[in-house]
Amino acid sequence: MKKTSFFLVCIAAAMALTGCKSRESAFAQAYQQALDEENSRQPVVTEPVQPVVTQPVQPVVAAQPVQPIQPVQPVVEEEVELTDLRTIDGQLDVVSGDALKTYSVVVGSFITKSNADGLMATLRGQGYDARVVRTNETINGRTGWYRVVASSTDLKSEAARLRDTLKGKYPGAWLLLKR
Repeated sequence: MKKTSFFLVCIAAAMALTGCKSRESAFAQAYQQALDEENSRQPVVTEPVQPVVTQPVQPVVAAQPVQPIQPVQPVVEEEVELTDLRTIDGQLDVVSGDALKTYSVVVGSFITKSNADGLMATLRGQGYDARVVRTNETINGRTGWYRVVASSTDLKSEAARLRDTLKGKYPGAWLLLKR
């Protein structure tokens, strides 16, 4: 009797569980109904179809003869007298910006970094590739100056030209030679 009762309970449970199984078609019907409701709320706007117009193919024009390439003349550095060219004794660390090249145009020297950063931001706003460099120099009893470099180049003549341009606004501008 116990075995029969147990068997009947198992069959009833199996039927109950399979009877509650959701069908994929029920989900598909609900999804389709939701789409239909969404589409019925929005008016359907169709644009007229434009006919495709093809353009005739242009004939290929014969190529022009190739002109010989002129040899590139090497850049010759013009001799520029640099009376304000300085080197910094000691360590030179770039704090903000790109690394220094051979010649740099220095437009300001500050003991506080925030002042140097302000001038650097001003120069960058004017289109210069400015950067801040920290030195361990001692000047007037103070060590650790922040130099504001407006631009840095490997060409001496370009550095001199830029220094001359900046001297109007920054009268103390000078050139720094990186060794």
